[in-house]
Amino acid sequence: MDIVEKYFTGLSERQLEQFQQLEGLYREWNEKINVISRKDIDALNVHHVLHSLAIAKVISFKAGTKVLDVGTGGGFPGIPLAIMFPEVDFFLVDSIGKKIKVVEGVAGALGLKNVIARQLRVEMMKEKFDFIVSRAVTAFPAFVALTRKRIRENSFNDLSNGILYLKGGDFEEEIRDFKDKISVYNIPDFFEEEFFETKKLIYMKFLK
Repeated sequence: MDIVEKYFTGLSERQLEQFQQLEGLYREWNEKINVISRKDIDALNVHHVLHSLAIAKVISFKAGTKVLDVGTGGGFPGIPLAIMFPEVDFFLVDSIGKKIKVVEGVAGALGLKNVIARQLRVEMMKEKFDFIVSRAVTAFPAFVALTRKRIRENSFNDLSNGILYLKGGDFEEEIRDFKDKISVYNIPDFFEEEFFETKKLIYMKFLK
């Protein structure tokens, strides 16, 4: 898994093996249930795996952290993050059942004991989490409204509990009302591939 090793050192043999398995597993599942476009499946390791791991460049989740991945689709960013942080609990939700079937299949094949996947809308949930992660499932203000009550107040990571949102393109209008509450990270500061040229990571800490 050269692309992950290029940017992340100190991974265990098990982690490297799991990252190595991802492309084959997604190709296999994609033939049964199409969750990733043909163009993206050919660039899975950059467009999906490495993109998801941009979050790991901003925070190294501590053991026992609980992370909710909203609108996970085929398992991004949750699955790559679960490989990267095996002592962190990941709860992956999506409203579309066939996508969750893929997530469960991939997580099962990888032996990821720290992943739970459910067909569920976040607004129906009661449980709270330390962090909520996602890849641009909706406009940022709508996402905040949907998820802010699912964030636990007490923090123990180096970043305060909150939202970590992967987003591309021009979204200045979307974040205007949050300017003093968020940090925006440029993903090209972490990864040199052209795909990331317009990609950013928005972090917003817990607000009462």
